[in-house]
Amino acid sequence: MIGIRQKLVLGFGGLLLIVAGMGILTIRQIDTLGEAIDVILKQNYRSVVACQEMTESLERIDSGVLFTFAGHYEDGIRNIRQHERHFEKALHTELDNITLPGEHEKAMRISSLFRRYSTVIDKVTDPQRPLLERQQYYFSTLLPLFREIKQHAGYILDMNQANMNEANDNARKMAASAHNTMLAAIAASALLAILFSFQSNRWILMPIRKLIVSAQEISKGNLDLSLDTSSNDEIGQLSRSFNEMATTLRRIRKADSQILLRTRKTLQDVFRTLPLPVAVFDPDGLVEIATESAERYFGMKPGSNVHDLGYPWMEELLAGTFRKGSGADSGKNKSFIQHFADNREIFFQPTIVPIPSGHPAEESSGTALIFRDVTQVHEQLELKRSVIATVSHQLRTPLTALRMSIHLLLEEHTGHLNGQQADLLLAAREESERLVHILDDLLDINRIESGKAHLDLSALSPCRIGAEGMEPFLLPCRDQGVSIRNTIPETLPDIVADRESLMHVFANLLSNALRFTSAGGSITLNACEDDGNIRFSIEDTGTGIDAEHMEHLFEPFYRVPGQREKNGIGLGLSIVKEIVEAHGGSVDAESTPGKGSRFSFNLPIRNT
Repeated sequence: MIGIRQKLVLGFGGLLLIVAGMGILTIRQIDTLGEAIDVILKQNYRSVVACQEMTESLERIDSGVLFTFAGHYEDGIRNIRQHERHFEKALHTELDNITLPGEHEKAMRISSLFRRYSTVIDKVTDPQRPLLERQQYYFSTLLPLFREIKQHAGYILDMNQANMNEANDNARKMAASAHNTMLAAIAASALLAILFSFQSNRWILMPIRKLIVSAQEISKGNLDLSLDTSSNDEIGQLSRSFNEMATTLRRIRKADSQILLRTRKTLQDVFRTLPLPVAVFDPDGLVEIATESAERYFGMKPGSNVHDLGYPWMEELLAGTFRKGSGADSGKNKSFIQHFADNREIFFQPTIVPIPSGHPAEESSGTALIFRDVTQVHEQLELKRSVIATVSHQLRTPLTALRMSIHLLLEEHTGHLNGQQADLLLAAREESERLVHILDDLLDINRIESGKAHLDLSALSPCRIGAEGMEPFLLPCRDQGVSIRNTIPETLPDIVADRESLMHVFANLLSNALRFTSAGGSITLNACEDDGNIRFSIEDTGTGIDAEHMEHLFEPFYRVPGQREKNGIGLGLSIVKEIVEAHGGSVDAESTPGKGSRFSFNLPIRNT
């Protein structure tokens, strides 16, 4: 089996061999060219230079002989001796650099002739002989020797120049051969690289692309595919493993589908028998599954559309859930769905929950609408409101008479009172006034919860309404040694609220702040703009509230342990919460024990 590793080694090994062969050929060609150039520069060139120097020296010697004839004997003799040495040096160089056939004989002939030439020069330049005799001897003997030596030096010069030309031609041929060899090697390398690239695409890239496409198909849920496993290399092994994986996934999917069908059938049967009305909607608003009670009470049959059911509030709930991607219910304002069925009045509180699809987690594949039967809760609330209203009204008449009687007694219309009697009546008046406030709070919260409270909405300046709410507490704060400040900016936009209700909110929050702030402390009223609302805050430096009590502060009748009995029955903050929420706002609290508390609430800004 030839694997991918062997294929890669084969391809890259061939390229490596070609590169190595090219390198060896290049080195050999360079060495050969170097030898040829060495022959040209070191051998033939030295012989050419030596012949030229011999010829030049011989001509200078001849000129020196002629100088002796012209009367410049000393200069001529000095010139002759100097250039004789130069000639002998050049001749010695030539004799040591014999490289061509016949070159040695001609060099030895030059050496022999030069020895005769030197002997004749001595006779021609002998001052004892007559000038005419010397001149005749020059022309008859010395000049022929001069010409013959020069002729033989020319022969050697021509031989070496011819050899240099031949070596130059050979070097050019070698260079052309090296050039052609390199081109052939490059072409062979390119051909092999192209062949290897083609084979790589066929051996490796194409199977990998098929694997990628198959993986993408599997990711889309298509498991009915099979790869070619004819190759015996690693790609073939991977393809076989891939096919085995796809087969296993098909088998698992089939088993899961069977389990899912059984589970779904069981779930549908169980789901339909649930006592509560529950329905599951797809993203298009179609009912996928519903309980028998949902079908009986609201007509939510599987396949029906929410738009055809005739319940606008149901459409709004579904639209809000798909838009926000989170659950919703109608419990925030304690609103219930009134429904008549089976000859009785039933109240439901709908809750809608998104069903996530899984990928991505933010998307939902549907929603579940759950109706909680709150008939009993609604009846209890109505009973509580009725009892509170009845008791409050029934107590108000005798309480009014009692307050009037105490007032008349304190006015001493029926006779004088001693000190002890006056103290007892003052205590009775204080408790009766406290009872009046409790009854007023009970009636207020009952009226707000039942939706019977009327809000006279108008545009109010945050800074001005804050000052009005703070004004009744200026004197009590001064008496208790507590500083109170209004830091609400005058530039804030107007809010939309009911003045009397808002004054009630300030009164409850400021009275609580003053009640729990010791002398030397401070109360600060502030406000700021917050996402289309004005956020009011009342911050004090009082005793603070422990963390375990914070979540219960706005519950009716809840009192933080450790308070005095005269501090109320725990309805003030719940009334504040109901008033603020009736305006469409929200209220919250923060506190640090020993450092103080901050109560905040939002009210909407007036639209201009």
